[in-house]
Amino acid sequence: MIIEKIGQIFETTGIAAMFGSDDPLLPLKSLIMYVIVGALVYCAIVKKYEPLLLLPIAIGVLMANLPGANLFHMELFITEEKLDIAAVFRDGGLLDILYLGVKLGIYPSLIFLGIGAMTDFSPLIGNPKTIFIGGAAQFGVVAAFFGAYASGFFSLKEAAAIGIIGGADGPTAIHSAKILAPNLLSAIAIAAYLYMALIPMIQPPIIRLLTTKKERVIHMSAPRKVSRLEKILFPIVVATVVCLIVPEAAPLIGFLMFGNLLNVSGVTGRLSTTAQNGLMNTITVFLGVSVGATASASNFLNLKTLLIVALGIIAFAMSTAGGIIFAKFMCWITRGKINPLIGAAGVSAVPMAAKVVQTEGQRADPTNFLLMHAMGPNVAGVIGSAVAAGVFISFFA
Repeated sequence: MIIEKIGQIFETTGIAAMFGSDDPLLPLKSLIMYVIVGALVYCAIVKKYEPLLLLPIAIGVLMANLPGANLFHMELFITEEKLDIAAVFRDGGLLDILYLGVKLGIYPSLIFLGIGAMTDFSPLIGNPKTIFIGGAAQFGVVAAFFGAYASGFFSLKEAAAIGIIGGADGPTAIHSAKILAPNLLSAIAIAAYLYMALIPMIQPPIIRLLTTKKERVIHMSAPRKVSRLEKILFPIVVATVVCLIVPEAAPLIGFLMFGNLLNVSGVTGRLSTTAQNGLMNTITVFLGVSVGATASASNFLNLKTLLIVALGIIAFAMSTAGGIIFAKFMCWITRGKINPLIGAAGVSAVPMAAKVVQTEGQRADPTNFLLMHAMGPNVAGVIGSAVAAGVFISFFA
C-alpha cells in the first residue's frame, strides 16, 4: 500500500513526466535548455550583460521547460482563429496569462513609454540632420530581412520579424515577432537582447575597421541649446507625422513620444517618475519572463534558431557599418564637422551605443567628448527601428 502510494506520488513529478514522455529525446532537450538557462544567468549576473532583461528571460525559459508544470501553452496563441482570451484564463497557466501582455502588444508599448520618459531628445532636436544617420543604421534590418528570406528557411513574415533584430531594439523586435512570427518570438527576443548586451564587444572592432585615427579625433562643436518649447513640440509633431504616415508604428512611437512629453512638459513629474521607475521595472519583469516562456525545448531547439542567432549578429554588424559609412559621408560633405564615430550610435540601443562611441572617441583623444553628439543618432535609431517595424507589419501582417 505504501509502495503504491509512493509510486502514485512519483508519477506526478516532473521527473516522471520527463522520462515518460512520448518524445524519447525530451530528457536531452531539457538538459540543453537548462544549460542555456545557466548561460543566460551567467551573462546576466557575472558579466552584467543586460541583467534587467536577461535574468527574467532565463527564469521564463526555466519555468517553461519544467516537465509537468504546465505553466505555458503556445498552442493557445498560435492559431488561425482569433485569439480566445477567455480560453487563456480558463485553460492556461500563470505564464499564459502574463504572455497576454506580449500577444496584445501591451508590454513593448509600455517599455517605450519608460524609454521616452528617460531619454533626452535635445541632441536630436539641436542637430536634426543626425536623424539621417539613424535611418542609415537601419541597413542591417534590410540586410537581415533579405538574408533570412534568401536562406529558404523562412517565410516573408518570418524574415521581416528577423530583420528587425538589426534595429538593436528589443521591444520593437518583440512587437514585430508577436505579430509576424509568434513561433520565432523566443529566438528573436533572446538574440536581440543578447546582442544588445554585447554591443560594447561587437561595435568597437567595426568602428576601428571603418574609421581612421584622423576621423576618430575630430572634435564636434557644442550642440545648440534647445528651448523648452522645442522640447514640448518635438514629441507631439513626431508622433503625429509618423503615425499618419505609418499607422502600424503608432503603438511604439506614440508611447515613446508620450513618455518624453511627460518628462519635458514640466507639469507631470510624478507620472514621468512612475514611467521611468515603478512601471518600467514591473513591465520589464513581466516582459522578460513571458518571452522566456516561449522558449520550450520543442520550439527553441531547431535549425531556425541557430540561423536567427547568426543573422542577428550579421544584422547588428551591418547596422553599425551602415551608420558609420553614412556618417563618414556627412563628414565629407560638412568638411570635417561630423565625427564618423557617431554613426555607430545610429542603432537603437539607448544609451549603450552612444557610450561606446564616447569610449572609442576618448581612446583616440582623451579630450574628445562625443556622448551628447552620439545621442542624436541614438534617439533617431529608436524612431527609425519603430518605423521600420511599422512598415514591415503593414506590408506583411
